[in-house]
Amino acid sequence: MSWLRAVQALRDQRHPGVLVTVADVRGHAPRDSGAKMVVSAAEAWGTIGGGNLEATALARARAMLEAATAAPVTLTVSLSDKAPSEHGQQCCGGEVSLLLEPLPVVPAVAVFGVGHVGLELARILARHDLDLHLVDSRAAALEPARLAVLDDAVAQVHLHHSPVPEVVLGQVPAGTHVLVMTHDHAEDAALCDAALRCGHLGSIGLIGSTAKWARFEALLRREGHDDDAVRRIQSPIGLAGMTGKDPATVALSVAADLLLRSQRGAHAGGSVLPS
Repeated sequence: MSWLRAVQALRDQRHPGVLVTVADVRGHAPRDSGAKMVVSAAEAWGTIGGGNLEATALARARAMLEAATAAPVTLTVSLSDKAPSEHGQQCCGGEVSLLLEPLPVVPAVAVFGVGHVGLELARILARHDLDLHLVDSRAAALEPARLAVLDDAVAQVHLHHSPVPEVVLGQVPAGTHVLVMTHDHAEDAALCDAALRCGHLGSIGLIGSTAKWARFEALLRREGHDDDAVRRIQSPIGLAGMTGKDPATVALSVAADLLLRSQRGAHAGGSVLPS
């Protein structure tokens, strides 16, 4: 498998990795500048030249994975019989500089309801490097012509047309941030109930007024959810200081609030959305 396909495979499988690139070569070395290798916790694809050079890079890359290192690392390896070596001598006579770049598991966000606000929110979130799941019980909401505004998305966009949208909750990756904003309050309620019964989700947000949330809170308690469970749902969503009600303003408020909450979660040991 080529290094490029390996990077895509790790992303698709939601496994972290490290991209190792020969950044500079001085003297003789087994590979030229630009050679690449992709490393995961259990596998590696491509080669930067074998021997001590490659073994050293593999060890450093896997140490980065274990430590969840977020920043790139540079590493210089001397290919001399006089240089210290952990993995056998490699005496080509040159020196190689390596760049090790983390390939993190990108965040995932699921927007349930691609109406006016949902579509505007998708347009904002699609500009970020994440897995974006768009879910709607109405096929028309996910028509290609309507979603053409996402054609240049940075995010990987996954569409789910589901007459019973809560089924999709079991299909999204662990840690997915869920935003509930469908066209039907009964559908919203079913989604909130189902989301609280899922143990793999990240944050859960519900669009609407404080009056709507009061009704939903009572309903969820009748369904058997305790105080700790109910508190997992944030409602209303969005920045408190932004009061505009047009879809674009609401979507901007929700996206900014999600980013801020995610960053606070990262400081506490959780995942973070890219800024």
